[in-house]
Amino acid sequence: VQLQAYGGGLVQAGGSLRLSCSASGYINRVEAMGWYRQAPGKQRELVANITREGISNYSNFVEGRFTISIDNAKNAVYLQMNSLKLEDTAVYHCKAALLRSGYGLAVFNYWGRGTLVTVSS
Repeated sequence: VQLQAYGGGLVQAGGSLRLSCSASGYINRVEAMGWYRQAPGKQRELVANITREGISNYSNFVEGRFTISIDNAKNAVYLQMNSLKLEDTAVYHCKAALLRSGYGLAVFNYWGRGTLVTVSS
């Protein structure tokens, strides 16, 4: 199973970016997906996650600026980020909790390589 995240880049404060992440491989079903971020010198932290039923959860610092969505048919998760701030600069990683073909109801967690988001003043 592989996760591929993309959509990062350089944006001015107040701007927007949309991150995408898709999972591929021997996947039976994605149960949940999420976005985490890690800024230089800081620990990785949750940004938002969402279940296959569309139930989402956001960290407090999002403050209504980001929207997470999931496409079960594509095993993909998206993060629309608006009103970006300097402190949003980080490497953003996607994570998937999924069922794999041949492994019954065991849930496996996978991380994708990060995509860098840089917010400039």
